[in-house]
Amino acid sequence: MLFLGFSAGLPFPLVLTTLSARLRQAGIDRTTIGFFSLVGLAYSFKYFWAPVVDRLPLPLLQRLGRRRSWMLLAQCGIAAGLVLMALHNPAADALHMAWLAVFTAFCSATQDIALDAYRIEAVGEERQGAMAAAYQTGYQLALICAGAGALHAAATGGWTFSYLLMAGCVAVGLLTTLSIAEPEAQLNRATLAQEARVIAFLEGSAHWPAGLRNAVAWLIGAVVCPFVDFFSRKGLRTGLPILALIVTYRLNYSTMGVAANPFYIDMGYTLDQIAVVSKVYGVLMTLAGALLAGLLVKRIGIARTLLSGWLLLTVANLFYAYFATLSKPGTEWLAAAVSFDNIGNGIAGTAFIAYMSSLTNTAYTATQYALFGTLWSLPAKSIASQWGRIVDAFGYPPFFVYTALIGLPSLLLIFWLMRQPASPAPARA
Repeated sequence: MLFLGFSAGLPFPLVLTTLSARLRQAGIDRTTIGFFSLVGLAYSFKYFWAPVVDRLPLPLLQRLGRRRSWMLLAQCGIAAGLVLMALHNPAADALHMAWLAVFTAFCSATQDIALDAYRIEAVGEERQGAMAAAYQTGYQLALICAGAGALHAAATGGWTFSYLLMAGCVAVGLLTTLSIAEPEAQLNRATLAQEARVIAFLEGSAHWPAGLRNAVAWLIGAVVCPFVDFFSRKGLRTGLPILALIVTYRLNYSTMGVAANPFYIDMGYTLDQIAVVSKVYGVLMTLAGALLAGLLVKRIGIARTLLSGWLLLTVANLFYAYFATLSKPGTEWLAAAVSFDNIGNGIAGTAFIAYMSSLTNTAYTATQYALFGTLWSLPAKSIASQWGRIVDAFGYPPFFVYTALIGLPSLLLIFWLMRQPASPAPARA
């Protein structure tokens, strides 16, 4: 999971933050660069093709198994996309570069779908905290590699060399995928019975050609049944609050996270100071939080670990609100703010991954987990897009207080979760 987490995190900066630096150096205007951020929607909308990854075997790679074959195909796509991005000059045709970034992000999101399913199916629920911590560690190391590492490579050898070097780093994921074993996750009896009823209904009531009937049956089994399965296991009274917790839990981090770098610049810090404190020291703090979360999930459970991460992130937001009132603060203030923020994010993010993983049924792992990802990321990104308007109207201190308050609904839902009796894990193969 350490190496697979690295493989998952590597493409993300190369199609977003690192790419924006490359575009700016190529003379692309800020408005156009802003539109490039829409590339990230590929990660939010991955639910819509997750059923295909979840259920459709790849004919030429069947010997690898469902999860590894899709991971391998996606990693080959990422490498090809990065090579093409390396060889293309964005100043000559920015639109062509945008489509290459979209293709690479699509392959990266597809890898995430298969990788999340593998992570959940490879071990039992009791080890999901450790798996999530290892994944987060590899992911954060990849952010350093594709962020600071790619920028340094571009400064010394140019952007073509930098992106080709990053394409070579995809080999970490390829070799790992070829080395690991396919998890033995199959449809359980309840799932098979449920899908058999769907097929029997279609055969008895729909006078359609056999090919169309089978296609509709597959579509229902891949897309509709994951919803039915979740609510059949949890019920509406439990399932709806769980989904509400997923939607709201990351709002307090995601809403202020996009404002961090502009805030640091407005506070008078140089790019070098931001790079060292936020991109290197900050990532190390996130790793520390992720590793601590792996231990906390094992010792005190997922719900209390979610609460710990929420509390630290709320403290971080309120600290930022006070930090914003200072005039000419030193780097020690920046380091303190980054420490609270990144340790809290490491704990909250890892616990959140472990929690969402525990909710899936191995019959629909990829689809259900991708659904959870869409539920939390789309609202968070939509609300976060308004941060500039709020700061322009009220200033930074009220904005950071607002980012703390927006997390209150998730606090109530965490307390609700802590009062729930432990439920048995979803049926496995």
